Order: sequence, then C-alpha cells, then structure tokens
Amino acid sequence: MAALTEEQVMLRDAARDWAREKSPVSALRRVRDADLPLGFDPAAWKAMAEMGWPGVLIPEEYGGSAFGYLSLGQILEETGRTLTASPLISTALAVASALMLGGTTEQQAAWLPRIAAGEAIGALAVDEGPRHAPDSIALAATSASDGWTLSGTKTFVLDGMAADIFVVAARTSGPAGQAQGVSLFLVPADAAGVSRKRLKLLDSRGVAQVTFEGTPVGRDALLGPLGGGAPLLEQVLDRARAGVCAEMLGAALQAFETTVDYLKVRVQFGQPIGSFQALQHRAARMFMELELARSAVEAALQAIDAGSPEVPELVSLAKAKMGDTLHLVSNEMIQMHGGIGMTDAHDAGFYLKRARVAEATYGSQSFHKERYARLTGL
Repeated sequence: MAALTEEQVMLRDAARDWAREKSPVSALRRVRDADLPLGFDPAAWKAMAEMGWPGVLIPEEYGGSAFGYLSLGQILEETGRTLTASPLISTALAVASALMLGGTTEQQAAWLPRIAAGEAIGALAVDEGPRHAPDSIALAATSASDGWTLSGTKTFVLDGMAADIFVVAARTSGPAGQAQGVSLFLVPADAAGVSRKRLKLLDSRGVAQVTFEGTPVGRDALLGPLGGGAPLLEQVLDRARAGVCAEMLGAALQAFETTVDYLKVRVQFGQPIGSFQALQHRAARMFMELELARSAVEAALQAIDAGSPEVPELVSLAKAKMGDTLHLVSNEMIQMHGGIGMTDAHDAGFYLKRARVAEATYGSQSFHKERYARLTGL
C-alpha cells in the first residue's frame, strides 16, 4: 500500500464512513428498483459535493483542493466497496482532467468552479461502437464560418443522461483510425441538435447514447489543438481508467472480505466450510491477486501525480490486472456462497454485474494487454 499523507488518510476515512453509513449496497438496490433515469441518486451526489469530493483534483483558484489522483483514488476505492453510483469518474476525474490538461483559461474559469461545487456534471463522449476504440473516432466536425458543425453518435457515454457539458472527441480531418485529425470539443448538453437516449446496463448505472445532428459549436469550444487532440484524449482516458481501477479495487476487496466472512460462518458436514483446504487455497489465491492488483493501481495513480512518462504503460497494466482480479473475485464470491449467491436477495450478484461492466469500461483486459505489449515493445 502506498504511503498516504495525513490529508489522504482523512479523505479515505471520511469516504469509508460515509459510504458504509449513507451509501451501502442497499442504496444501489434502491436506485435499480426505482429505475432512476440518471443512474445515481442526486441526493448522494449533493452529499459528495458538500464534502468537496468533486473538487479533489481541481486547483484551489477554481474552488478545488488540488489533492491529486491518488487522493481521489482513495475516495473511489471506498465508494467502490459499496458499489456507490455517482458521476465522480465522469465529471470530477475525466472532464475535470480534460479541462485542466487542455482547456483555455476561459474554459477553465467557466466550468471548473461549477464542477468543484457539484453544480455541473460532465461526460466524456468517445466511443461510437460496441467496444472501447478511441482510435476509431469517426464523428465528423465540419468547419463552418464561425466554428464547426458536429454530426454523429457516441455510445456508452458514462453519466450521459445527467451531463450538463460533454467533452466530445470528433474528427476534423483524415479517416477513422488515424490519430492525426482528432479534435476535442466542449459541447453544452442543451446545444442545438444534441439528443440522448438512455441505455440500460447490467450494473444499473447511467449511460447514454448521444447523437449530434448538425450541432453548431463556436471556435471557443475547441479543447486542445485542432487536429492534434489524440494525445490529449489519451491522457484524459488514462486518468479515467486509473479512477475506474481504484473503484474496481474497492469492489474486489469488499467482495473478497464478504466471501471470507461467509466461509467462517457457513457450516457443512459439521464444520465451517472455511476449514476445507480446497477453499482455503482459493481464498489465498484471491488475497495474493488483490495485493498485486493494489500495487499496480496505486503505482498508476502515483505516476499520474508525478507526471511520469510511464503513465500509459502503468495504467494499462493496472486496468488489465485489476480486470482479471475483479473477474476472479466476483466469480468466486458467487461460487463460494453457493445457492444464496445466485439470488437477488444477496449482494453477490451486484458485485458480479458491476465487475463485468467495469471490466469493459475504457478498455477490457484484452485491450489493455495488447496496449501494454505495444507500449513496452513486447
């Protein structure tokens, strides 16, 4: 485990207490049962904003605390334990990072204070097909006299139904599959020609299909360099991926701990099933995989804070490792709980469903294993 500062410990402990007391898994169950259109409880998001969580990355001059990515990772790990649904990753991590890395002074002043205060929700609109493929951007940005016109569709946009602002990856030149020619734009959700359709996923969280039909954007909407936005997009995605990893780590840890507690109390053949050597070996394997995954996740977050050139490799390593580990632990949670683990009354199914969606978010294990091999020359 990384050595945490006093502020990071305070953030972690506060997040742990709040998640356990105010946002247990039963809160996600209520979100699902109520079929909330945004995919999260607005009251929970308001509470997070009051605690300052949306501003953890944002500079103090814009109302944030500038605590860094490892700090936000501590919060995401604790909310991941209880499967808390919120726009933290889409807004406080992805869109805030895009603005801090590539935004103009005017763009930052317009949006970062609102994000830090929890008054605005942002969403990163990248993918256009069934899989994460940032190299295949085809949504067209056609030059106009006073800016550009956007035409195309983005899918699986996290918190797309709740967003006030989109960071949209579009193509200003060149064919799909070419890095050169990709540009990023800030697009208000109420802009002309923007429509969104709610999508339902296994984990009951909010995602949307967002369509841009001749949506006009001014020249002040450009985020980063014209036609050279691919490197900026990768930086933003890597930060979002690291945040998803932190949340996945929390979910995996809680799934493991819940399973071990069950092994201690479930009696079969006159003794706790945790006394059976076969199950002990499986639990030991999970523990070791979790320790390795934590190291990878925290190394990625620390690398981002340090501005390391190895961020892409470390993030892909963490996402691939964390995906494999959460897949294993969520499967074992179901299997070791036996029949009750298959029922909706138990929380195990919620962890399994969240695991499958999180694995695919911003790139699956296979995506990141291939990317890691390419980046490291393997």
